[in-house]
Amino acid sequence: MEGTDIAVRRARDGDEEAFSQLYRELTPGLLRYARVMVGGDSPAGAEDVVSEAWAQLARALPDFEGGAGEFRRFAIVVVRNRALDVLRRHRRVRAGEVPVPDEQLRELASASSSPGAVGRTTGEAADVADLVLEALSTERAVGLIAGLPRDQAEAVMLRVVLGLDATSAGQVLGKRPGAVRMAVSRGLRSLEYRVGRATACAGESARGARKR
Repeated sequence: MEGTDIAVRRARDGDEEAFSQLYRELTPGLLRYARVMVGGDSPAGAEDVVSEAWAQLARALPDFEGGAGEFRRFAIVVVRNRALDVLRRHRRVRAGEVPVPDEQLRELASASSSPGAVGRTTGEAADVADLVLEALSTERAVGLIAGLPRDQAEAVMLRVVLGLDATSAGQVLGKRPGAVRMAVSRGLRSLEYRVGRATACAGESARGARKR
């Protein structure tokens, strides 16, 4: 993370190569999150959401205060805001689901957090997360996650795929950490069931093919 901390500082000072480094490191995860948010059938598309988010991030960088973890969380919030804008235009936003106001973004970005690698969950949830992610490629896992109810899908993406802790994920989603943990647990259990069914069906198909 130290190298990314340096990149954030240099990008804030106008270093284009440092900004490119941040773009390369963060964009794959941001795209996965945007795909879960807006779905593959959105006219705007996840790519447009992330592109708009990076344009906003570039404008905000000169005044940004914080390191790599804070900037990563800031980027996730900006992507979520842009995705909710898309969903609102297509009347797919639930009641009470609103973007984080722009004036609160910097405050949110500077909140304490310790983001880490994929699977920063604990106990039983971590075991289920490992099972799901080991059974599927990341892109296939994202496809399954997108099929969950959106509150569960977002919680799983933020906690398991993007590696935010429950407090940081709750700040992004406007929920208490306990509610985030509950959504993650339910989402992972649903994914475990789906992966188990898919594995069983594949096994039955293989046995049927051998008999023929």
